[in-house]
Formats: sequence, structure tokens, C-alpha cells
Amino acid sequence: MIRKALKGDEEGIAKVHVDSWRSTYKGIVPDAYLEQLSYEERAAMWRRAIGGNPLYIAENADGQIVGFATGGKERSGNIAGYDGELYAIYMLKEAQGKGLGALLTAAIAKELEQMGLTSMLVWVLDENPSKSFYERLGGQVIDETTISIGGEEFLEIAYVWKDLSLLAEKG
Repeated sequence: MIRKALKGDEEGIAKVHVDSWRSTYKGIVPDAYLEQLSYEERAAMWRRAIGGNPLYIAENADGQIVGFATGGKERSGNIAGYDGELYAIYMLKEAQGKGLGALLTAAIAKELEQMGLTSMLVWVLDENPSKSFYERLGGQVIDETTISIGGEEFLEIAYVWKDLSLLAEKG
């Protein structure tokens, strides 16, 4: 089930956030950085975020939060022609490959369309083993930059969709 996040969902979102970082980026991002990620700090961050930018969660049959996505207006202003951004999308490892990520992305795309936005980008670590997810959804690489995580530099790439309506239809 995909739905908008509500107050009270922050602990489940935080668990997905921390656990997915630890499973996805193990062996990529420094272990010390992954180990210092805190459920409590992430829950506080998501508590503040709920009710702001579009934020959707995916639940399993037991009502457990297994994924989330958030987005809004493009933040950098550095990539001309793209007005929306998928800020984050994370899934627990056991929930991946079941179509929930596409449904979450479609939910964000629909809401961005309702905000009057027409296109979207997402920044992804080049070493992210799940980056093919964005390619399967039709994302095209348009830019790259470097970011620092845990004192190390990483290449980040931008996938773009010129027409949000095509993404919104996938939901």
C-alpha cells in the first residue's frame, strides 16, 4: 500500500532510512559513517518533515513501513529545464524488486504535477547498486557532481525525466 506519510510514521521512515543506507552503501561509504547513523536523529528529522514536501510511504501487508519517497521543487537551480526533484527514495532490501519503488516514484510525480511542476531529476551515487531502478523508469543521465560523505568524495549523477506525466502514469 502506498499512502501519504502521517504524524506517527516518523520512526518507521527512520528505520527504513538508516537500514537501507546500511545495506545499500556497505562497502561503498565508510563503515564509520554508516555505524553513526541514528534512528532517533532520523526520526526527529522526519517528524519535522511530515506535512511539508510531498512524502509517501510504502507499507507491507502487516502495515510495516518498508519504503518511502519524498520530493519537491528542484533545489540546486543548476540544471536548467528541470523544475522538480525526487529528493529521496529508500526501500528495505526485502521490499525491493516488488514494484513499490515505481509506485512511490509515481506518487511523488503526481503530486509534483499538482504543484505545477513538469519535469524531475534525482541525484544518485554512481556506485549505488540500485541505480538501474532509475534507468528502468526511463531516467536519463544529464549531469554529475562530487559530494562528500564521511570525509570521502563520491561521484553523484543526475537522472532526469523531461515529462512528469509519463512517470505519474506508472502508478
